[in-house]
Amino acid sequence: MTFLIIFFCIACLVLLISWAQLSPLLAFLMISIIAGLLLGIPFNNIMGSVQKGIGDTLGSLVIIIALGAMLGKLVADSGAAQKIAAFMMNAFGRKYVRWALVVTGFIIGIPLFYGVGFVLMVPLIFSVVYQYKLPAVYIGLPMLAALSVTFGFLPPHPSPTALVVQFHADIGLTLIYGLILAVPAIIIAGPLYSRTLKNIKALPLQTFQPPSLSADQLPGAVTSLLSALLPVILLMVTTLLPFMFSLSAGIKQVVSFFADPAIVMLISLAVATYTLGIKRGKSMKEVMSIYAEAVKEIAMILLIIGSAGALKQVLTDSGISDQIAGQLNGFHIQPLILAWLIAAVIRICVGSATVAGLTTAGIVAPLIVQTHSNPNLMVLSIGAGSLAFSHVNDSGFWLFKEYFNLSIKDTVRSWTAMETIVAVVGLIGVLILNVII
Repeated sequence: MTFLIIFFCIACLVLLISWAQLSPLLAFLMISIIAGLLLGIPFNNIMGSVQKGIGDTLGSLVIIIALGAMLGKLVADSGAAQKIAAFMMNAFGRKYVRWALVVTGFIIGIPLFYGVGFVLMVPLIFSVVYQYKLPAVYIGLPMLAALSVTFGFLPPHPSPTALVVQFHADIGLTLIYGLILAVPAIIIAGPLYSRTLKNIKALPLQTFQPPSLSADQLPGAVTSLLSALLPVILLMVTTLLPFMFSLSAGIKQVVSFFADPAIVMLISLAVATYTLGIKRGKSMKEVMSIYAEAVKEIAMILLIIGSAGALKQVLTDSGISDQIAGQLNGFHIQPLILAWLIAAVIRICVGSATVAGLTTAGIVAPLIVQTHSNPNLMVLSIGAGSLAFSHVNDSGFWLFKEYFNLSIKDTVRSWTAMETIVAVVGLIGVLILNVII
């Protein structure tokens, strides 16, 4: 019955958005309330779940997305994006630009949360797309595949790190095994699969379309790169410092403060305001006007992402993830496959990779001792499963859809398929490593 309710709600959500042409914001709110009623959440608690889901989702993303949009808009309007695109084309050539983006996505994806990396890299993707008239999904999906794989497979991201601790795994070995799995997963789901998506017509957000400037009007390559990538540099430095040096408790607190993505974005925006704005002759009023336009462009995206969080919270509060995991735990199959399957089903139903991973961990933890499964591979199996079949109840799905301005059908064909390929390749890799190790 539980599965039927989820299927009914998701089917209604898709129909409301695609067939009835209802705003995704309104559709999510309506379906969240209906799901809460059908799943037995008390009447007086349903709106609390909806509000908590919106608040929790936007609370962690709104500052980052808003500041990231401002930075992206300034990078585009100042000509820095055009300069970066030209630099990349000169360095790697038009033929290999996708591989350059993949490597960039993989490097920055290790220390960054997926949402942060997405917001920071989308302007770079769009600058290449607009400058060289290339298909947006074909160019952008490989980089986003790299970001997604690092988020699901590799510490220090929340779910893999928590699973390492819970399973008493070796974080170093898990990271090494994860890197081994990440390479084929990214290549197959990114550059190879995206070759089938060249005909998808996408009209990315106009806010990131850079004006065409002459070469003498462009900022320098170093200034452009540092201004655009400063958030990545700061986050990488603050992440690595505790591992490279023995820091006192006070210094660790300072580093932790400056490692917060919101602080990083504020610092980066302040620097870019000077290097790409004031220093290049723009008044503060002109720069603030650019920022205001950027926020207008992403306002509806924020509301849609928040409403997707409402549905996720309703499903979580209903206890449905525990019910699903308990039912699947009765299956007698290989533990690594079982862990992947449980994580995948919870991910499909609830929408959150982190919730899917942590819920699955509590269910399969006893199996590791009973079956003598490799805990490092168990972490990776669950991580892979937690990425499977991202769809309309996942905020990542809507980030991709709205930024690239796609239909639901094309988003499923590109984003959902990419995430599922990553999950399947990850499972296959885990099973191969289990035979070898």
